[in-house]
Amino acid sequence: MPLGQLLIYLCYPLLLYFETIVNIFGKIGVSGVDSNVATAARSLIMALVIVGLVVTKGQVGQLFQLSSTTTIFVILSAIAGALSWLAYFKALQLGQASQVAPIDRLSLVLAALFLGESFT
Repeated sequence: MPLGQLLIYLCYPLLLYFETIVNIFGKIGVSGVDSNVATAARSLIMALVIVGLVVTKGQVGQLFQLSSTTTIFVILSAIAGALSWLAYFKALQLGQASQVAPIDRLSLVLAALFLGESFT
């Protein structure tokens, strides 16, 4: 089995694990605080972790070498992600995590429709 494929199979269980604890920690994290404030705090912490990874790997220069197409779609993705997080944390604050978490699975359907990806 090629190394790339092996890494994908190892990453899927981790992805599911982290996605699950995001829902649980998120629900606990929005109790007693405005969901926008919780989302801002989460965003700052995520930015620090991800920028730290890029710095550690010596890839900072690549941030300034993105093509215009890549830059546009990264910006659009960031805006969509920010709006999604704001709505998601508000929904977690107002509802039950078990009812809110499945909504995110709609991305599987959209990936099939818009990207031509198949369910495996």
